[in-house]
Amino acid sequence: MSFSIQGKTAIVTGAANGVGLAIGRHFLDEGANVVFADMDEAKLVEELGEKAGDDTSARIFAGDLRERLTLANLLSATIDAFDRVDILVNASRQTIASDPLNIEDDAVELLMQQNLMISLRLSQLIARRMILQAEKDGNGEEMAGSIVNLSSIAARRTHPRLLAYSVSTAALDQMTRSLAVALAPHKIRVNGVAFGSVMSASLRGALNENSDFREDITEHTPLARIANAREVAEAVQYLASEASDFVTGQIITVDGGRTLVDPVAAPAH
Repeated sequence: MSFSIQGKTAIVTGAANGVGLAIGRHFLDEGANVVFADMDEAKLVEELGEKAGDDTSARIFAGDLRERLTLANLLSATIDAFDRVDILVNASRQTIASDPLNIEDDAVELLMQQNLMISLRLSQLIARRMILQAEKDGNGEEMAGSIVNLSSIAARRTHPRLLAYSVSTAALDQMTRSLAVALAPHKIRVNGVAFGSVMSASLRGALNENSDFREDITEHTPLARIANAREVAEAVQYLASEASDFVTGQIITVDGGRTLVDPVAAPAH
């Protein structure tokens, strides 16, 4: 049983910032080929710089993943660079506050598009490529690929201001389970990682603005700290590697025990 992803080719969406960027960098450190995909081209260039290019194991891809043509172009760019795709990490996500009593609030619709539909459409597209690769390789007993969806403990927690985010991540979790069953005959595994508060630029900014916010988070987290992004990345690596070959349709929780205690806590960030 191996946790290695060396030599594998991975697409990571939402890879210009935060957890998505951390996953992409971690995968590079572990010897994988990585396509960093995000809408923010300037941020991709700023973060990766000379690390991405024709003579490296990294590529950057900028585009609006809500567009079907962009998804097709992402796959084409990956195949052109590395000939195949073995791992898809759907880390593109957005969090916005919503008013549960405002009929004009379209946050649910927006986040269903961003947090569910991008992952669903890209998973369908990449899965078809994985199936073709497996048929060509002729390795009927080996796994054809792994898809990992980045979710949130908000899917299981209730916070009125996070109605749209909670609904979209809960839908993503169910999509994960449904695709896992649908793709199992093709030896493609689909899993998720739901996390709580992770030290990202956005959370760091929130902590700077409100000094009580850190205490609120740690008070409601049994392990009494905020995770670093690498801890989420390592959980994703496990699900992408041969070590989890008999694991599919599961949502692994990385939250320091936060979902085990009183739900009246700081919202998942």
